[in-house]
Amino acid sequence: MRMTSAAARTGHANEDFTGAVPTAAVLIDGAGISGTESICRHGVAWYASRLGGSLLSLLSLARDRSLSALLAEAIEQVTDDHRDTCDVADPISPSATVAILRLSDGLIEHLVLGDSVLVLDRAEGAPLVVSDPREVIISRSYRSVLEAAAEGSDEYHRVLRELRANRNQPGGFWVAKDDPQAADEAITGSCPISELTGAVLLSNGASRIVDRFRLADWPGVMAVLASSGPTEIIHRVRQAEARHAVAADDATIAHCTDLGEA
Repeated sequence: MRMTSAAARTGHANEDFTGAVPTAAVLIDGAGISGTESICRHGVAWYASRLGGSLLSLLSLARDRSLSALLAEAIEQVTDDHRDTCDVADPISPSATVAILRLSDGLIEHLVLGDSVLVLDRAEGAPLVVSDPREVIISRSYRSVLEAAAEGSDEYHRVLRELRANRNQPGGFWVAKDDPQAADEAITGSCPISELTGAVLLSNGASRIVDRFRLADWPGVMAVLASSGPTEIIHRVRQAEARHAVAADDATIAHCTDLGEA
């Protein structure tokens, strides 16, 4: 397995997390907006790394439980870690998207919650792309207003707050935050290991090589990963961000190649 994670800019805390145990890989993309630090003294990077660490521990110890159940327990653990010191229920308290891959009894199980992306490279046919489109769909109705507002302005943050009021609500989109029941909304599935040649987990800062900049399709991404590794994907994303004057985002990739029972 090869992993790469790059902060959006030098001196900026990386709010992504990725890690692995012999039978599983996890990628967390932390989220927060201006003012989060007044709600939670720990911050988004802390939330992402704590959630990722809890998940890896649970994945190592509880192999017979569903991925949704393990995510729910991890959310509860992290929420309990800062419930007494932070306003965990506030709409702008730290949250995260989640992608999990697990090897179990000849199967590859997967879970995606939020706008991280998981791609399964199949031996025959096109890669299977697992994503949760709900946040992207809801965000479209806010896009023109956000683009018209100056980034960082009061109006910009007002619209962001309005958008995020749809978070973890029926008819809205779902992320890991303070409510373990959000895990029940995750996109899950499985397929035989024998059908796959590899898999990759990407934060949305890395998946924009396909879904924002259209620099490659997913078979092309898998080919670059095989030849040059995750660092090359992030390098191309950074070049595109600079070329189009798009604000950089934390970008993280976990590329799994030798799939088989541990």
